[in-house]
Amino acid sequence: MELKRTPLYEVHAGLGARFVEFAGWEMPVRYKGVMEEHRAVRSSCGLFDVSHMGEIEIRGVGALEAVELITANRASGLKDRQCQYTFILNRDGGVVDDVVLYRFSAERFILCVNASNTDKAYGWIRENVSGMADVRDVSLEYAQFALQGPGAEKILKPHVASDISRIKYYHFEVTEVANELAVVSRTGYTGEDGFEIYLEPSMAIKVWKVIMFEGKKLGGVTPCGLGARDTLRLEMGYPLYGFELNEDITPLEAGLGRFVCLGKERFIGKEALVRQAADGVEKTLVGLEMDEPGIPRPHYKVFKDNDEAGEITSGSFSPSLERAICMGYVKSSLKAPGTAVEIEVRGKRKKAHVVRPPFYHRPGGRPGAEGGE
Repeated sequence: MELKRTPLYEVHAGLGARFVEFAGWEMPVRYKGVMEEHRAVRSSCGLFDVSHMGEIEIRGVGALEAVELITANRASGLKDRQCQYTFILNRDGGVVDDVVLYRFSAERFILCVNASNTDKAYGWIRENVSGMADVRDVSLEYAQFALQGPGAEKILKPHVASDISRIKYYHFEVTEVANELAVVSRTGYTGEDGFEIYLEPSMAIKVWKVIMFEGKKLGGVTPCGLGARDTLRLEMGYPLYGFELNEDITPLEAGLGRFVCLGKERFIGKEALVRQAADGVEKTLVGLEMDEPGIPRPHYKVFKDNDEAGEITSGSFSPSLERAICMGYVKSSLKAPGTAVEIEVRGKRKKAHVVRPPFYHRPGGRPGAEGGE
């Protein structure tokens, strides 16, 4: 299968990026190195190409009704130019995708979906809201950047027609960036302040170069790949679809019940979640820190008193904390912070303990869960 490329592929190649296959795309995983890119985002500013993400538009007089049916959070409380983290669920309450919902008006919404789930989510939405609203996959109409870090506002502000300092967290504006029409949202996947920029693919190279060039004058902008994006989101305890989330896992098991509104009259998957909320969950997602040397990886087993008690979903060395961290599903009885467990790392059991994410805390950072890859 031929891999898809973003409009910035040649720019990445010119910067010496190392590419990997991700969800059918040829994406930069790193430039100079994951550690350097990760630390640049925490200390100054990093720029990510996330044009592989999908966008699905729901439009028409029944758009709000359709969005309320297809997503688990309460969309009716959103104002124009506000975003929301939410879930598309199957009828058993499993996660079809975790998404960021953008409200342009009561008759126009856009869902930013994971690259690996674009076709699946689009088909599921069309199947379930047919006749209520017009649904279109508009992914090819957008390139997307993520400018993340404490310096993001200072670097982006001179190039935006409106005052981005007025954009609140999880809000957006339709404005111009480098004289090109764009959607600018105060969102991200790193735990830092920052913005995500949606614009026409034909304008991607121009705007990327403006941000990179001008950013050097204001403290520097580091191009960042998927490797740093993953370690940054892991330090915040943000889930990644295909690792912490899938169609056999519910938001309640993932500890993300705060992004589900069981009080809504109806949404797909509600009945299953109501039952699960009443019965309780048998497994739950937790954060874990290593107490002994060893890097935990997906599918490594978790043990408690020699009994298998769970499995790791994501793990890495944390560049900010300088120790190994991970997330995984364990028996609900083990979810209390401080609970001692062992993780089998390359055939040897290593001591670890449960923590409550985020692992990394920064004044002015962005706690909570946000959309993934």
